[in-house]
Amino acid sequence: MAGFVTIDGVQVPINGQRNLLEMVRETGIDLPTFCYHSELSVYGACRMCVVEDSRGAVLSSCSTPPMDGMSIKTNTPRLFSIRKMMLELLLANHNRDCTTCVKNGHCRLQDLCQRYGVQRVRFPVTMAQQPVDDSTPGIVRDFSKCILCGDCVRVCSEVEGVGAIGFAYRGAQARVTPAYNRDLAEVNCVTCGQCVALCPTGALSVKSETDAVWRALRDPSKKVLVQVAPAVRVAIGEEFGLPPGEITTGKMVSALRKLGFDQAFDTSFTADLTTLEETSEFIDRLLTNKRLPQFTSCCPAWVKCAEQYYPEKLDQLSTCKSPQQMFGALAKRFYAKEEGLQPADVFVVSVMPCTAK
Repeated sequence: MAGFVTIDGVQVPINGQRNLLEMVRETGIDLPTFCYHSELSVYGACRMCVVEDSRGAVLSSCSTPPMDGMSIKTNTPRLFSIRKMMLELLLANHNRDCTTCVKNGHCRLQDLCQRYGVQRVRFPVTMAQQPVDDSTPGIVRDFSKCILCGDCVRVCSEVEGVGAIGFAYRGAQARVTPAYNRDLAEVNCVTCGQCVALCPTGALSVKSETDAVWRALRDPSKKVLVQVAPAVRVAIGEEFGLPPGEITTGKMVSALRKLGFDQAFDTSFTADLTTLEETSEFIDRLLTNKRLPQFTSCCPAWVKCAEQYYPEKLDQLSTCKSPQQMFGALAKRFYAKEEGLQPADVFVVSVMPCTAK
């Protein structure tokens, strides 16, 4: 559709944008959202992205398509008041133990409350304490910190095709939960971690093994090894303010040694071994014309997905461990022998970009 939309007095051409929010962000305006992601369907629940048109109507920019001649404003006093009130309403039904929250300092709700000057909540607290679900090996779910943005529900269903969690009940009783309020370990969650990546608060987080690592590092009887996945050496730099894409291998290994790790290894080593083993296995299958095509077994999330949804294909998965698992096995069996150690005295820490590992 050709034409223009006037945004805060600036004419912006319509050039294939699906909604007003995309146009606003293209102009460099940071319009806040909780529930909008371009890869997911439009939900329009958080109402943070509201704009005001020339007639004074308040519109949800994520769900409003652009039309030629529209004129909108993004930050009027009225809109500021609406957003601030929405934040207060969220906080009234939210566990506000921010100092002990795993997302403290990285929480979207916290960031926006500071941005809009929310210093007190005028509404009574309606949040009831909820039990924390830590039943899976990789994901912790704390409903008392959920803001019902629906990001986790949509990514699990629309991107992963699993649908392990969804909305239940109505009105003030609405919640995000697995079927029949079961724990995540009791349903078809594959621990891929996509829900955690999108969650704007501490409602979903990666299970921390930090305490166990510190105990091992402080135990003089343990030889503590660390293996780091290739993606980490690039991604970790952004966490410390370095430009995206900058390789930090040297800095990272130096930091790991200062923390107390005895030796640092690159998981690429066992990725190469996995490639060799899977290739050998594939050649054998090809020559005998059995169990073809062969599927990789490198990803634990994919293996669990196959177990749940494609059990008839399990015989076609490679029998190899994942590179991360293979390194642990080699360290316990061969490294320990070379160093004259008992396998139980070798403690292997994996630094991975994937929750399932």
